[in-house]
Amino acid sequence: MQVVLPKWGVSMQDAILVRWLKQVGDTVEKGDPIAEFETDKVEVELESPMSGRVERLFFEEDDTVDVGAVVAEITET
Repeated sequence: MQVVLPKWGVSMQDAILVRWLKQVGDTVEKGDPIAEFETDKVEVELESPMSGRVERLFFEEDDTVDVGAVVAEITET
């Protein structure tokens, strides 16, 4: 499953990836925080939409990520 950056605010266009909380190969449960993002107003944790294993991370820390961009890939275990 592809994990995308959601739109957390009406005017939000992008966010900065502050840090990854999970790495490739890590097991996650649905709802686990996988990354921290900073918008122009707040710092937010992005949660895993499913349980599984992190297969791929598409951005580096400090990257600016557009709303709707695929940030990670998680597969069922």
